Amino acid sequence: MSSVVAALPAARGPLSEAIIGSFHRDERGEFPELGEVGDADPFGEDVQLALYLCYELHYQGLAGVDPDWEWDPELLRLRAAMERSFLAGLRAAVAGGEDVESELDELLVEPVDGNGLSHFLAGQGEWWHLREYFVHRSVYHLKEADPHAWVIPRLRGRAKAALVAVEFDEFGGGRGDRVHARLYADLMEAAGLDAGYLHYLDRAPASMLAVVNLMSLFGLHRRLRGALVGHFAAAEITTAPSAIRLEHALTRLGAPAACTRFFTEHIEADAVHEQIMRHDVIGGLLTDEPELAADVVFGIQATNVVEARFTADVLSAWHSGDSSLR
Repeated sequence: MSSVVAALPAARGPLSEAIIGSFHRDERGEFPELGEVGDADPFGEDVQLALYLCYELHYQGLAGVDPDWEWDPELLRLRAAMERSFLAGLRAAVAGGEDVESELDELLVEPVDGNGLSHFLAGQGEWWHLREYFVHRSVYHLKEADPHAWVIPRLRGRAKAALVAVEFDEFGGGRGDRVHARLYADLMEAAGLDAGYLHYLDRAPASMLAVVNLMSLFGLHRRLRGALVGHFAAAEITTAPSAIRLEHALTRLGAPAACTRFFTEHIEADAVHEQIMRHDVIGGLLTDEPELAADVVFGIQATNVVEARFTADVLSAWHSGDSSLR
């Protein structure tokens, strides 16, 4: 896996163009009026790429971009406006509520006639479908678990200790060759793809960027710590069944062992993580801060929203025989 920071992608609209242009010129000044943010689709290509670029400054950075941009007041002002728009779109798309247990129980129900991405790949996916899927997910899995680390100092007691235990596994249990991001890089290389960090950012559509932006948004705001915990729990609960189907797809197609290793690791780990997240992380958080129940529910439901949008985009393209990549 390359350690080189990502190059700047092509702009997808006025907001991302303003940010990329400023990065290129290294000129700090005023960004588009906030009214332009309000007029833009919060789930659209422009907003999601612009947000992704803003957030990436807090991770490994972008090639040729001054690290001082991370805390530039005008860029943060623009980011905050886009975040308000994104959050408003998410809240409008969810049912809300405070019944955390019901939300978690629903995640555990496996539909008999499942029609998600992993179901498609397991039943009828071809090798090119899987390679596209790997490209999409690379914009997250090459930094897997990093967004969730932001919440650690925002928790305390049992919730903090349990979440750190899950993160310890995500980061390889202290072994660099077992870090999940490293395993995904091995998968990419075995599939004949470039494992460079964010190498495929230009190819990822807004619906995939939104999946990652959701984590960054929740992780970077202390007030959304409950939503981040809800998101993390939803991810851990649903990953193992999905990983089983993907492992079946790869085995059926005779894929290299390095491709299946990433998924078999998640089958084993996330079956345990599910229980830790539900009983110790969420349980500990709500014992300490019961008023965050609605935020936990929001995090679970918002995760379902962005994943459903991504699934619909990809399957729509594949059912038409087209590529799902930009």
